[in-house]
Amino acid sequence: MTVREAIELFKRHQTNTVKKSTLKSYGKFLDKIQERFSEWEVVSVSSEDIGKFLEDCTATLNRSTRHLRYAQVKAFFNYIIETAHLNVKNPCNAGILFKAFKNVYHRPRKILDKETVDEIIFNSRNVRDRLILELQARCGLRIGEVLNLRVSDVSGRKLMIQEPKSGRDAEVAFMPEHIANRLTEYISSKQISPDNRVFPLCYTAVRNIVTGLGKKLNVKISPHDLRRHSATYASRNGVPLEIISKVILRHQDLKTTQIYLGKISDTEAIRWMDILHGR
Repeated sequence: MTVREAIELFKRHQTNTVKKSTLKSYGKFLDKIQERFSEWEVVSVSSEDIGKFLEDCTATLNRSTRHLRYAQVKAFFNYIIETAHLNVKNPCNAGILFKAFKNVYHRPRKILDKETVDEIIFNSRNVRDRLILELQARCGLRIGEVLNLRVSDVSGRKLMIQEPKSGRDAEVAFMPEHIANRLTEYISSKQISPDNRVFPLCYTAVRNIVTGLGKKLNVKISPHDLRRHSATYASRNGVPLEIISKVILRHQDLKTTQIYLGKISDTEAIRWMDILHGR
């Protein structure tokens, strides 16, 4: 089997099994693999060949992206070797490649407490800005989802999320009644037409708003920290993990949700034991 034939097989497999964003990420990179190894036999591709290819493609990229490309090539070979029953080891399994394209470790961000988030939101005197913050911190929306909202997506206490990150056609997010009411009032007061965006801002503008409010409290914060807070606050108040994952964050995998929740301190662990079983 040639690499070109293997790529065609892998692309057909992906079309039926992965979400659109993953398919898009793989697409152009698979084309680069084909350009380099097109008529090579899969079994003839060595670790050295893969190493040179990855270095050529990722020399100017950051460490996490280099690791992603390495992982994608590895997944491609894993699938082809298993599907075609090839008696060959994955060339990406060489220790030297693993070390060269190892991912950078990210220290977990500090979880924001409710009082800090409440103060950040309270300090936002602009109705528009406050709604943007609350849709993230109270409803769990991603900043991109907030900025892409159109008036036609708002229905009572429900928000239709078009083209969500999960790859589905659409998802539904829910709002507390007081936020839903203020969002409706805001749309009405601004006379925004149904097809227009509710918040016609770019990500950079919102990031500057959020970081600016954080600086007033000497807190380092990004828009995504507000979405993370929606999960941790719900978790600390006894909301089942399934609800946090499927309703608030709309994750496909509970493991992803668990990463969001962060570590639990000894004090908090003891508090929950007391709540469950008494002192």
